[in-house]
Amino acid sequence: MTELPAQSEAMLRQELAACYRIFDYLGWTELVFNHISVRLPGPENHFLLNPLGLHYSEVTASNLVRIDLSGNIVGKSDYAVNPAGFTLHSALHRGIPNAHCVMHIHTTAGCAVANAACGLSPDNFYAAQLLDRVAYHDFEGVTVHAAEGPRLVQSIGAAQAVILRNHGLLSWGLDIPNAFIFLWSLQRACEIQVAGAALGPTVPVPLAVQQQASADALQFDPAHPAGRFIFDALRRLVEKADPSFKV
Repeated sequence: MTELPAQSEAMLRQELAACYRIFDYLGWTELVFNHISVRLPGPENHFLLNPLGLHYSEVTASNLVRIDLSGNIVGKSDYAVNPAGFTLHSALHRGIPNAHCVMHIHTTAGCAVANAACGLSPDNFYAAQLLDRVAYHDFEGVTVHAAEGPRLVQSIGAAQAVILRNHGLLSWGLDIPNAFIFLWSLQRACEIQVAGAALGPTVPVPLAVQQQASADALQFDPAHPAGRFIFDALRRLVEKADPSFKV
């Protein structure tokens, strides 16, 4: 994979806080639950995570909590974190070297497709671009047991878009925009699939066309600016509405 420019902790704090606000803007929140985690520079394997009990609309650069791979707080913080909620994230950060950012959501469309025996249908614009980019992991209950971690990593392999069966959606990336574009595309594919189910059978997309669509989907390449452009545009949108995430 392409190496991306290093970012300071201050830069990552603002970008991650902006990402939480973007999730809120997109309606991807689940009360005070779920997480977006990002690895901090340095050899310590430290991460930033949202404070326990805050809605995504309340997350700011300064109240993000620095933690280690076990979910323990590093340094001083006015907030606690949910170590159990970090179990799933830590498995990826630990088991996939390039998983610098991990995102997890429980959207209605994502959960519906995760519950469907057929999984993600390739027969829409966004799903076709995700050919060979989606992995599945079978449901083992609430993700609070570290023993599930190696099985999760094995299920994922190299795929950056993940459907957790009977659960929700997950993505990982070299940085926040890279993880975001995988999750946005997967979520969009699920939304279209769920909405279209009421209309009956879909028009099949031939495998050769899926392969071409996937090859042409440059937004997934971290060396291509499309993913960064998309994320930065949404960041400007939420900053215009409420810049408080920056402090």
